[in-house]
Amino acid sequence: MADFVSLLVDMGFDPEKSKMAVEKTGNQGVEPAMEWILSHPDEPSPSAEGGGSNDNTSTTTPATDTKTEEVPKSWKCEDCGKLFASMDTVEFHAAKTNHSNFSESTEEKKPLTAEEKAEQQKKLVELMKTKRVEREAKEKLEEIEREKQRMASGKDLIEAKRRLEEQEMKEMIAQKQREKREDKAARDRVKAQIEEDRLARKAKFGGGGSGTSITESPPVSVKPSPMEVDVVKKDYTHTKLQLRLPSGKTMTQTFGVSEPLAAVRVYIEMNRDDGVEGSFNLITNFPRKTFVEDDYDKPLLTLGRT
Repeated sequence: MADFVSLLVDMGFDPEKSKMAVEKTGNQGVEPAMEWILSHPDEPSPSAEGGGSNDNTSTTTPATDTKTEEVPKSWKCEDCGKLFASMDTVEFHAAKTNHSNFSESTEEKKPLTAEEKAEQQKKLVELMKTKRVEREAKEKLEEIEREKQRMASGKDLIEAKRRLEEQEMKEMIAQKQREKREDKAARDRVKAQIEEDRLARKAKFGGGGSGTSITESPPVSVKPSPMEVDVVKKDYTHTKLQLRLPSGKTMTQTFGVSEPLAAVRVYIEMNRDDGVEGSFNLITNFPRKTFVEDDYDKPLLTLGRT
């Protein structure tokens, strides 16, 4: 509040009137207080209301006393030489400038003329315009700074989202790689089990029998075309089978006549390189016969020509 009153006093307004204006406007600033002063030119100040002389207590100076005592009419700042009409003005000046040397003065502080008041008010209006421009510029800079902070926050959010997506992608790739390794390990275990079973069957069924030639035959649609199997009877403990794949390529392998037909299928699965995948059927070329699931447990000796 003191700052607003001091500014009004510096602009030429009466200190008491300035203080009243600031109080009447709720200490909202210089501009509302100045507007109140300008709109209430006849409003008496508190000092004016309580001032004046008391006729009942007036005294008369003896006619014989020709010497008049000088009465102080103002206060003077010895630090800067300014005159002040009231003690409130002195206190405001002291608080604002930190000056402390004041003395009473018989010099009367002349009130501002109408032209001086108009000039002071014009300066005050210009000052308020300048303050307003500075305030608006400051608010604009603050808004720009807030916008920069929002943009920075947005960039940080985008970057955090990008890092999260990148991490999720890395985790997904790692998961796919783990699944591939697990699938490969599972296939390797199956192949190893098939090979183990084949060797076990070979060791178990090591007897004589007739030779057989087998050709592979796939199921309809998604499975490879059938392979023809030529069965040739021989009086040996082993038989050499010629296997003709759907691509026309042939494979030759010797099996024990006591081995089951499943051993032939396992051998084909492990060694074929025609690029065809999937299950298949085995058939003989003549007489043409397609082996069924029950035949795969039978030894080759019993599957010769009839």
